[in-house]
Amino acid sequence: MIVSRINIAERTSSTQGDAGAPKPPVSTSAPAPRSPSTKAVAGIAAVAAIGPATWGTTYVTTTELLPPDRPLLAAALRALPAGLILLALTRRLPRGDWWWKAAVLGVLNFGAFFPLLFFGAYRLPGGVASTVSAVMPLLVAGFGAGVLKVRPTRRTLAAGLVGVVGVGLLVLRGSAAVDAAGIAAMLAATTLMALAVVLSKRWGRPEGVSLLTLTGWQLTAGGLVLAPIALTAEGLPDHFTGANLAGYAYLGIVGTAIAYALWFRGIERLPASSVSFLGLTNPVVATLAGLLLLGQTMTPWQLGGLALVLTSVVLGQSRRA
Repeated sequence: MIVSRINIAERTSSTQGDAGAPKPPVSTSAPAPRSPSTKAVAGIAAVAAIGPATWGTTYVTTTELLPPDRPLLAAALRALPAGLILLALTRRLPRGDWWWKAAVLGVLNFGAFFPLLFFGAYRLPGGVASTVSAVMPLLVAGFGAGVLKVRPTRRTLAAGLVGVVGVGLLVLRGSAAVDAAGIAAMLAATTLMALAVVLSKRWGRPEGVSLLTLTGWQLTAGGLVLAPIALTAEGLPDHFTGANLAGYAYLGIVGTAIAYALWFRGIERLPASSVSFLGLTNPVVATLAGLLLLGQTMTPWQLGGLALVLTSVVLGQSRRA
């Protein structure tokens, strides 16, 4: 009898527990996306780095192929034709608030950045101009804290300082000229680009719009700002040589349309701080271009600087969005 009552009590308790106990909630939301693997991040970073690596050839292209003393014209012919070609290929215009967003990014990335860049390129050796651009990771970290509310880590700040020191050693030459106006122009250009990286990360990309389309919007906006100023202030040279045309074509197609599409892809898929460190490939390529094309030599200090720059790029990478 006692055993029977116990069995009945157990069955009753079990039944009540099944019916009355709260069931664990069933999640109806999609599972959180997994962080990309280290290999995937490295692949994205390698492709994105092609952009700033290509920009490292801007200095030698400017000094060796383009007409002298026309930075505004060089900037306009680099941006506007490439932008119009991309617009013709993609056949899509901005909508809504992307009209002003594309205009802002176009001015920051091209309309204001390019003239400052070419002004610095005309007045400074490529390596010296690149030295100033090495502060971009630190500027992105600062802007990111204010705009993206992303607090920079100690690793990011340390990697940024290592990059500055490394680039400084990399371009250290006794014959390198330092022009105050050129330095100021490069610092302003680097600041604008850092702000553009952070805003691009915050605004993202309109749904259904390709990277080439977004690149075309910005190039066209920046080019439309530059063209009338360049024609008014500098005008056109008496004639264009074959070398001039080759230089403009290279900068417009390879160094702008393709390079910036890859750069924007990196901004979209990588943390802002990580992609900013990829910009340090710019002075590396600028220095190597001087070695290979201009007959310059590299000192042991510069080799040490090269090692520090590469270390900074690796340390600055993160899998966090």
